[in-house]
Amino acid sequence: VRPGRPTPLGARFRTGPDGVAGTNFALWAGGAEGVELCLFDEHGRESRARLTELTHGIWHGFVPGVLPGQRYGYRVHGRWDPWTGGRWNPAKLLLDPYARAVDGDFTLPPEVYGHVRDWPEQHVADTVRDDRDSAPYVPKGVVVHDDDDWADDRRPKTPWADSVIYELHVRGFTQRHPGVPEELRGTYAGLAHPAAIEHLVKLGVTAVELLPVHQFAHEDHLLRRGLRNYWGYNSVGYFAPHSAYAASGTAGQQVGEFKRMVRALHAAGIEVILDVVYNHTAEAGELGPTLSLKGVDNRGYYRLQPDARRYADYTGCGNTLHVVQPHVLRLITDSLRYWVTEMGVDGFRFDLAAALARSMHDVDMLSPFLAVIAQDPVLRRVKLIAEPWDIGSGGYQVGAFPPLWTEWNDRYRDTVRDFWRHALPDVREMGYRLSGSSDLYAWGGRRPYASVNFVTAHDGFTLRDLVSYDRKHNEANGEGNRDGTDDNRSWNCGVEGGTDDPDVRALRRRQLRNLLTTLLLSTGVPMLVAGDEMGRTQRGNNNAYCQDNEIGWVDWSLRDDPEWSPLLELTSRLIALRHRHPVLRRRSFFSGRAHAADGLRDLAWFTQHGREMTEDDWYAPAATLGMYLSGRDIPGRDEQGAPVLDDSFLAVLHAGADPVDFVLPGPPWAERYEVVVDTAREEQDRAPAVVHRAGAPVRVPGRSVLLLRVRP
Repeated sequence: VRPGRPTPLGARFRTGPDGVAGTNFALWAGGAEGVELCLFDEHGRESRARLTELTHGIWHGFVPGVLPGQRYGYRVHGRWDPWTGGRWNPAKLLLDPYARAVDGDFTLPPEVYGHVRDWPEQHVADTVRDDRDSAPYVPKGVVVHDDDDWADDRRPKTPWADSVIYELHVRGFTQRHPGVPEELRGTYAGLAHPAAIEHLVKLGVTAVELLPVHQFAHEDHLLRRGLRNYWGYNSVGYFAPHSAYAASGTAGQQVGEFKRMVRALHAAGIEVILDVVYNHTAEAGELGPTLSLKGVDNRGYYRLQPDARRYADYTGCGNTLHVVQPHVLRLITDSLRYWVTEMGVDGFRFDLAAALARSMHDVDMLSPFLAVIAQDPVLRRVKLIAEPWDIGSGGYQVGAFPPLWTEWNDRYRDTVRDFWRHALPDVREMGYRLSGSSDLYAWGGRRPYASVNFVTAHDGFTLRDLVSYDRKHNEANGEGNRDGTDDNRSWNCGVEGGTDDPDVRALRRRQLRNLLTTLLLSTGVPMLVAGDEMGRTQRGNNNAYCQDNEIGWVDWSLRDDPEWSPLLELTSRLIALRHRHPVLRRRSFFSGRAHAADGLRDLAWFTQHGREMTEDDWYAPAATLGMYLSGRDIPGRDEQGAPVLDDSFLAVLHAGADPVDFVLPGPPWAERYEVVVDTAREEQDRAPAVVHRAGAPVRVPGRSVLLLRVRP
């Protein structure tokens, strides 16, 4: 082993100054006493070599002759002292935190635990060191040669205001797709297949948000029940694409396959956003396995309690990364830059982002993590989405993240769900959510697109289940139906679960149309969940994190089902309508003021009687709301410097069970209105094209939306 270099971290194949090819290995393990590099041949035989060079806490060395495809890991020596947070155990083979590919799967037998997992006295089990060798039972890192400059790639660079996000699972999206070859289903190559991309293009979405694709491990309690972690929120390798999603192989081929998937999506005009989990790792708490960071430098990577045997847990997953530490912050930002510059992705959604924004204890919007992101020349240019909460004290931070960031807006989700199940006391909250949530985001230069609007996400009911179940049905998870939230804000339309009642089925389909129409007409960035556009169901399971089966996968037969295909047609029409009309995707908040002498304002609200809402109307019980969007008063200019002009629209949302006669506002608002969307209709392949005279009442059926365009 030659001295090598302390940077970059990880295993980097290169040619040495004497022309000899090899790999430079560098590992930060600041508190360790020694590091052994372990190389494995194709039969699993291990060769060890000590890294003797230590620079600023980084152990490093260059090994001639080590080529791409080489499998490797580390054994790190130090004091076993759980009482002070030291959990070094050289019997455990550790995954390089910077490994760019991983070969193998985590099965978690007793040998992969740094302590004696089955010690009779469990309350002290974590203090008893297990000296069995874990190497035969854990995956290995793989040396990868990365020489791709992305010169042939064209990023879509869709502006935030024009974005429509589609959350999907790489495996679940293609696992049952009839147009994807069987050998490619459930893989990166499957998502890159023309049949999969065709659906995204036809739908009109501008970005896919992939559930975690960082290498992750399955939890022990799931493996014991014959289940697996399906969603992937249990990361262990922040640079490696999850190997189980690769069709081409796991000896480094997964890296190239992921890049080809990104290129294919970019060629179709679709951005790639990764759901990333930097708040915790798969090593859990003190009774969890020793897979990587815990054995490299436990107290250097994780937040520990005053009793250093225990972990500070702001995530509910057993541990929390100590992002205030410079080397942890470096790990995260190096990973983010790698996925942007070398893997081609366009942005990130940060799981439990409030945990990353904590300084020593409290959430701090001037924290090191947020400060580093804000000044980074690569990361500040990509899409950044926060899940703005964690489970710790003060962790709920919706509306608090600084400019550059957008946020999952759960206030939007809850309000829209409550409105359509007729559970809101008045329409004040609904007005804010429809118009961009200015009460949350109109500060510090933030814009309406700071709000990622969603009605459903991977976590919770699907859209169809939201109108089919009052209660969760998670029995298949094996946890006695205790897991998953009970706060679903759902309504089963009179019958729990599946039914043959044609009236109930029709009402449910209408409610789905209402929810999707509301989402895609709201100011902000809409997010859809894969399969919701065609009535996917999880049979009432609102926590399908361990359901790697038909419960969790998209059912493509619904696309051709006459009962559900009109929903897909409506969703495509609404997204196309949004793309055509800038008034539906504003870049600035509404002022609510008149900009011309005729008194026409950019945003106005109406009661069912056709008069503008007063202060009293906002506080009065109501199930009907009229929203007028003026296309004449859109702030900003187009790329040629001309004013942005558009049609004006009136949206009438009626959540009551009985029909109402809504009086259409007259001049100066309009002379005539043309119906563009009527969710009371089953067929949604085209607009009804019915024209109504202003000032006249129009019948709005119970629980429906009318979208009308102002006609000259």
